[in-house]
Amino acid sequence: MKKKISLDEQTLKQKLTPEQYHILREKGTERAFTGAYVDLEDRGVYRCAACEAALFTSRDKFHSGSGWPSFELPIDHDSVDEHEDRTHGMQRTEVTCATCGSHLGHVFPDGPGQSGLRYCVNSAALSFEAEKS
Repeated sequence: MKKKISLDEQTLKQKLTPEQYHILREKGTERAFTGAYVDLEDRGVYRCAACEAALFTSRDKFHSGSGWPSFELPIDHDSVDEHEDRTHGMQRTEVTCATCGSHLGHVFPDGPGQSGLRYCVNSAALSFEAEKS
């Protein structure tokens, strides 16, 4: 089980951009096809922009055409938490960072891989650590 941490909201407001804070802490979203990591093909690890916990790897990333970075699986089974989300008149599954509870995006059962899942994540909720060559 992943160790949970509590983040100071004032510190986060100073660390994050207003868009990142809105997405991560207020469950917002970025406009489709505007995020920095939608088309990124570099190899590496995607981390939570709030707490830097490792969440996804580039080897599990794919182009879904949705406008947001999409992953088949998290880096390990306890990297993210899933919660029922009935906002905006829809029934979805929200994905949050298991370490700090920040909102990342949603997971849908229409992925191409063996899991059949598509983790649709806001670029602004992530930071990217390139693989060392």
